[in-house]
Amino acid sequence: MTDTIADMLIRIKNAYLANKDQVQLPASKKLEAVANVLREAGYLSEVKVVTNDKNQRNLELSLLYSGVTPALTDVKRVSKPGCRVYVTVGEIPAVLHGYGLAILSTSEGILSGAAAKQKGVGGELLAEVW
Repeated sequence: MTDTIADMLIRIKNAYLANKDQVQLPASKKLEAVANVLREAGYLSEVKVVTNDKNQRNLELSLLYSGVTPALTDVKRVSKPGCRVYVTVGEIPAVLHGYGLAILSTSEGILSGAAAKQKGVGGELLAEVW
């Protein structure tokens, strides 16, 4: 698999559409950082790293609902392995007029768009979530 971030985002979106409580996926430091950004923004309730019986690390993500309405409705992968998209601080988009979330990979780590603006850093625009 070449695009693990897109796979993670689509698994989360599909789990929300199927009204699941949790989703599991293979763990990596990058995916854990993206999941923590989503948790801090209120799209996930809990992020845990668990090991299965084969001693492999998995991310276990607990999904968040407001009644029956899912917290996440759609995702858009912006920067892809074949076409990277980089933005400066002034070019960080306001997703859905500020109601969504931009996820960036910066020199300070993987941050939300608001946190990157606050720190004054740009980087690779990984995805947009709303």
